[in-house]
Amino acid sequence: MNALRLGVNIDHVATVRNARGGAHPDPLMAAREAIRAGADGITMHLREDRRHIRDDDVQRVRAAIAAPLNFEMAATDEMVAIACALRPHASCLVPERREEVTTEGGLDVAGQHAALAPVVAALSAAGIRVSMFIDPDPLQLRASAAIGAPVVELHTGAYAEGKPGELDRLRNAAALTAELGLECHAGHGLTFDNVAPIAAIPQVMELNIGHFLIGQAIFSSLYQVIQRMKAIMVQARL
Repeated sequence: MNALRLGVNIDHVATVRNARGGAHPDPLMAAREAIRAGADGITMHLREDRRHIRDDDVQRVRAAIAAPLNFEMAATDEMVAIACALRPHASCLVPERREEVTTEGGLDVAGQHAALAPVVAALSAAGIRVSMFIDPDPLQLRASAAIGAPVVELHTGAYAEGKPGELDRLRNAAALTAELGLECHAGHGLTFDNVAPIAAIPQVMELNIGHFLIGQAIFSSLYQVIQRMKAIMVQARL
């Protein structure tokens, strides 16, 4: 059975830092601790408004860690230029609106094919593995394959909120990724309590989890929280 990877999103370490300014807590320190605890990669979302992660954070983490960096980004000229200069292991294209608190849904790849195709091409030409953050919708999966992205990340937000039927939708979508030749990742809203059914989906190769882990680290160490999440994931996969 394929091993399941954990990518740890450290955005909200920067959120806490930015609440008072200064340099503490440092996202780079969090990235190093996450890897020490067993994270397989680090995820960072550089938003247009720089509300949490800043340019310097991404540059320092990229330079300091050997583990894969997953750079979440909107499909804008500014972010494409930054990604092509940074050359992370992967870039995950996500929808982004200034007024949202967090990402509220998947990218409409089918409806934005003309705008997204050159972005995927530019990132791929720079040697970056492109992922599309989408809802578990066959239309969006097929559009992601058609646009040339090798990876999709299924948005698990509706599942995490307890919407009926979402687990079956995710299972069906994951199965379709295999048929389409895509690698399947998943994330958003996953916790100790709800991660196991997602981790058990055999086609899912990576989970990207952030807010819950950083929040839970207030009560336990980040090291302990990541180790527990990994243990739950491994047990679910078995």
